[in-house]
Amino acid sequence: MKDRDRSSLVLDASLPPVGLSEAGEIAAAAERVGFHALWASETQHDPFLPIALAASRTQRIQLGTAVAIAFARSPGVVAYTAWDLAQLSGGRFILGLGTQVKPHIERRFGMEWPPSPAGKLREFVAAVRALWRTWQDGEPLAVRGEYFRLSLMSPFFNPGPIEYPHIPIYLAGVNVGMARLCGEIADGFHAHPLHSERYLREVIRPALAEGAAAVGRSPDDITLTTSVFIVTDESSEFFVRSQIAFYASTPSYRRVMELHGWQDEAEELSQLARRQDWNGMSTLIRDDMLSTFAIVAGVDELPDAIRSRYEGLSQRVIPYMPYYPGTQDDFWSKLVEGMQES
Repeated sequence: MKDRDRSSLVLDASLPPVGLSEAGEIAAAAERVGFHALWASETQHDPFLPIALAASRTQRIQLGTAVAIAFARSPGVVAYTAWDLAQLSGGRFILGLGTQVKPHIERRFGMEWPPSPAGKLREFVAAVRALWRTWQDGEPLAVRGEYFRLSLMSPFFNPGPIEYPHIPIYLAGVNVGMARLCGEIADGFHAHPLHSERYLREVIRPALAEGAAAVGRSPDDITLTTSVFIVTDESSEFFVRSQIAFYASTPSYRRVMELHGWQDEAEELSQLARRQDWNGMSTLIRDDMLSTFAIVAGVDELPDAIRSRYEGLSQRVIPYMPYYPGTQDDFWSKLVEGMQES
């Protein structure tokens, strides 16, 4: 199965952080509603296990990780898991990988943070694909890098060829370095929700194209998947303002703020975050910031607003709010139908 038609804008959904007993039914409901893909994140739960349950309850919807933390795992572990999920899903699985940040890798996962995150991720992806080629085509396993050295694959440990060996790999990132790496080696890019149309157009897209050109690829080979803040009422507005404030206070996202001349506001947010003044942080997010980083529209106008901002710029959009059947069903139905009507 192909990753997707890159000429159109499609609507995906994110799986809520629920227990495994609910994952299959949520996926089945998402497929019935008409979402193009369902993404599982690595927050409170492992992202791969619910994909297995979702695959067994669905036939058409694509399933992916957005994202699995690469540096919390070995490339061998990820390669085996993705191989099984690709076959189980009939070729509908997309492997989304991210690096996370140093404190989480060291203090939440108990792993080492590399001197060059981009360099290690490059090797990680290459190692995963080398394992897949060994299993599918019988190519000798010969990975010799700075971070990974793989040379052993005896028949007892070789799962062998599968019917759906071409597994898309997406990388997640915010800044130029990761976008450029994605342009070189990946099939898709997960853009962080703290972005603007201008940031995607002036920073992310050129970096993807630069990376692609460096290895003779076309930027059209890369699917841009964009997580999107959505504001339709007072409740969602409060939530989105707080999320924007939280992310904008973090140095990793500083360039997004600087592009719009909001570096002073970003520094003030960082100071409030150090004091854990979460309420004070939200009040610093002005209306112009909100409308820059979020889609602000009524439910009926939302599909047109999404298309107006992202059509021709991104290929997938994922609302930054999980899909849960039985909650806001009318909202989701209208949004999916409105996006499909284009």
